[in-house]
Amino acid sequence: MHADVMAPPRAASLELRASMSFDEWSGVGRRIARIASGSAWALGEWLLFGERRFGARYRSAIEATDLDYQTLRNYAWVARNVDAPRRRDELSFQHHAEVASLPAPEQDLWLHRAVMHGWSRNELRRRMRADRAADRAVPATVVRVEVSSDVAERWRRAAEAADQELREWVRAVTTAAADATLH
Repeated sequence: MHADVMAPPRAASLELRASMSFDEWSGVGRRIARIASGSAWALGEWLLFGERRFGARYRSAIEATDLDYQTLRNYAWVARNVDAPRRRDELSFQHHAEVASLPAPEQDLWLHRAVMHGWSRNELRRRMRADRAADRAVPATVVRVEVSSDVAERWRRAAEAADQELREWVRAVTTAAADATLH
């Protein structure tokens, strides 16, 4: 952050230049939000490392952070369930928390849509709920695709690697490809 816009940050306050413009003020807010989102990722990764490396002893280090245990567990849960290569810098940690319970290809699909359309976390949540409701309300159309046995086996291995049923994996991957092509 720029020294001409704000004083050096302190743990419990933020001093901003009284004469700053709206654009400068907005920029400071965006930078703070990015730092906050990055901090959530860092704390989640830190906790996962501590669990793996130090076992039960990591709890004493958690107490040193003065953060709520459940908050830290949530950070770790999102970090565990959304692999680093899948994360989108353009989106907040909270966007990723919305998709963390989904299989990997569906995470990609929804994160891609959120980036493409500039959705807020709340809009992403709304769209995901609407999609689930539509899936329940509309009868499915069966589409048959003939592929070689080599291709079918490759798809099965990919679905297994994504810990998904083949049908769900194909649905998520083809939907993501259609979205990318149409946008």
